[in-house]
Amino acid sequence: MGEGQVSKAVLIAGPTASGKSALALELALSAGGVVINADSMQVYRDLRVITARPTRDDEAQVPHRLYGHVDAAVNFSAGAWLADAAVELTEARAQGRLPIFIGGTGLYFKALTSGLSTVPPVPPEVREGVRARLEQGGVEALHAELVRRDPAAAGRLNVRDRTRIARALEVVEATGRSLLDWHREGQPPLLPKDSFSALFLAPDRDELYARIDARFDAMLGAGALQEVEQLAARDLDPLVPAMKAHGVPVLIRHLRGEISLDEAAEIGRADTRHYAKRQFTWFRHQLPEFEWVKPEQARGWLAAAVRAAREHD
Repeated sequence: MGEGQVSKAVLIAGPTASGKSALALELALSAGGVVINADSMQVYRDLRVITARPTRDDEAQVPHRLYGHVDAAVNFSAGAWLADAAVELTEARAQGRLPIFIGGTGLYFKALTSGLSTVPPVPPEVREGVRARLEQGGVEALHAELVRRDPAAAGRLNVRDRTRIARALEVVEATGRSLLDWHREGQPPLLPKDSFSALFLAPDRDELYARIDARFDAMLGAGALQEVEQLAARDLDPLVPAMKAHGVPVLIRHLRGEISLDEAAEIGRADTRHYAKRQFTWFRHQLPEFEWVKPEQARGWLAAAVRAAREHD
C-alpha cells in the first residue's frame, strides 16, 4: 500500500477469546497494516501469557504496537492510551500502513471514536491520602465520604467499587470539581465519524464460552502461574489495574495456599466468561457504530473495509 493511500482505519473489537488477534494478523499481512493494541491489560509488560497477548512469532510477522509497553506498577489510563495511540496512528499514516486497532476494552474504543474528558493529574499526596483512608476505614466509609463531597458521582457508583470510588474522591479533592463535570468537557475524538470502519466480532455464546475455558487451561500450560508468581513477588499496590487482570487475583490466592489450582482455574474461567458477557452488553449500548459480525462473515466484511480504507483522499 503506497504512501498517502490510507484514508480510514479499521477497528476490530469483540469479547475475549473471540479470535480477534488472528483476524487482525491476517488483515495486516494481506493489507500492509500495523496492529495497534486496544486492550487495557495487554499493555502491561508483566502480563504476556495471562492476557493472551500475540505471540512473538505473530509480532515478528507484522508491526504490533502498544503491547507490553507499560510496567505493571503504573496505573495506566484511557487518556494515556489515547495519547500513545495518537502517535501510532500518525506514524502508520506517514508510512502508508493501514491502522488496525484491535482489542476488547470498550472505553479505549469509546475514547478513540468519541473523545475523552480531560481530568487534570491528581497530586500523589492526594491519591495516597485517599488510598490510606480506604485501607483504614474500608470502602463503605470512603463511599460515605464521597456522598458528602460529590453526591452526583457517588450516586452513579456501586458502593463496593473501590477503584472508582477512590478515583472520584481523588478528583473532587484535587480539583474541587466533580468527575462528572470533567467528563462533560473533553478532547475531540482521534477518529471522528466516517474515518473508520468498525467490526464487533460476535461468536455464538456457547462456542465462545468453550473457547474461554480451553484458553484459560492453555494459558496455565504456557506458564501463566509462573508469570503471576513473578508479578506477586513485586508486592505492588493491589489497586493498580495489572493486579486485577482476569486470572491474576485468583492465581495469587492459589499461590498463597488459600485454594487449589483446580479451584483457581474454575474461578478464573467463570470470571472470564462473566467478563465476556459484560463486553457484549457494553458494546451494544455504548458503541452502536460497531457492526456486529459473525466469525464466518468477518473476512468478507474486512475485505470491504480495506477497499474503503484504500480510497484516495
